[in-house]
Amino acid sequence: MKLASLPQGRDGRLIVVSNDLAWYTDADHIVPTMQGLLDEWERHAPHLEALAIELEHEAIPRKRFHEREAAAPLPRAHQWADGSAYVNHVELVRKARGAELPESFWTDPLMYQGASDDLRGARDPLVLPDEAWGGDFEAEVVVVTGDVAQGVSAEEARAAVRLVGLVNDVSLRNLIPAELAKGFGFVQSKPASHFSPVFVTPETLGDAWQGGKLHLSVSVDLNDQPFGRLAAAEDCTFDFGVLIAHLAKTRNIGAGSIVGSGTVSNRDADGSPGRPVAQGGHGYACIAEQRMVEQIATGVAATPFLRHGDKVRIEVRDKAGHSIFGAIEQVVVPS
Repeated sequence: MKLASLPQGRDGRLIVVSNDLAWYTDADHIVPTMQGLLDEWERHAPHLEALAIELEHEAIPRKRFHEREAAAPLPRAHQWADGSAYVNHVELVRKARGAELPESFWTDPLMYQGASDDLRGARDPLVLPDEAWGGDFEAEVVVVTGDVAQGVSAEEARAAVRLVGLVNDVSLRNLIPAELAKGFGFVQSKPASHFSPVFVTPETLGDAWQGGKLHLSVSVDLNDQPFGRLAAAEDCTFDFGVLIAHLAKTRNIGAGSIVGSGTVSNRDADGSPGRPVAQGGHGYACIAEQRMVEQIATGVAATPFLRHGDKVRIEVRDKAGHSIFGAIEQVVVPS
């Protein structure tokens, strides 16, 4: 089952989308919003699954689905928490700031609490008021949970995953060092995040969803050129069960909480930092990684951060080449 929200009020209007992302049917006669569905999943999900089957068989009225018209599937959420499943990324970015990686980072995930009151759509412009702030994209996998009780195991947490999608977790790299130096985490350096047009149930992914990981490639393009072709399940130290259980260690998690994987990141086969796509590597899911690898190789970080007019595209395709979640595609604008 694939679900999306069209703009309407603060929380959008829930729709069911066909598997090929070409058509949709209204779902608001069953439950008006995505959050309403997540609040009462067991009650509403079977009816929406039946609606999805009818949509595939063209047995009900349908309308053309246009990704550009979709809001974020959850335009606002009770919680948006981003983890650090890919420790390779954490290590490289910390090196760029001159910080060492504690050994505990390989066994205990990092996680920060992001702003969840203003979640942006996939085609909304990426607003960067000042290029000097060092704007950067971060391609990630996300899940949306049902209710999760405090103290759950990783296995129990995996069963709480209701939906899977993508996010561009935008970072302002040049604001991060001073903010973290205060010892109180991200605020100004993490602006609004942008989500894929469609979220899907784990069952829809079939064998591409195993062990709390997405076993597909995440494609990232910058200005229509390949920037990353990353294997989402490789080098993934912490699956989503571990990340959710980490978040739930000391508190309950409410239905509709979004949990991110952190920036997808791959090493080379020899264990060295990844190479650019043009050099036969997996490339990168953010500019900061490419800059760090450049600095290691040549002593100079040459790739600039985002500039006004740049275009970012993030997408995952199935083994047959079909887009699963739709594409996050944004142009960087000053305001």
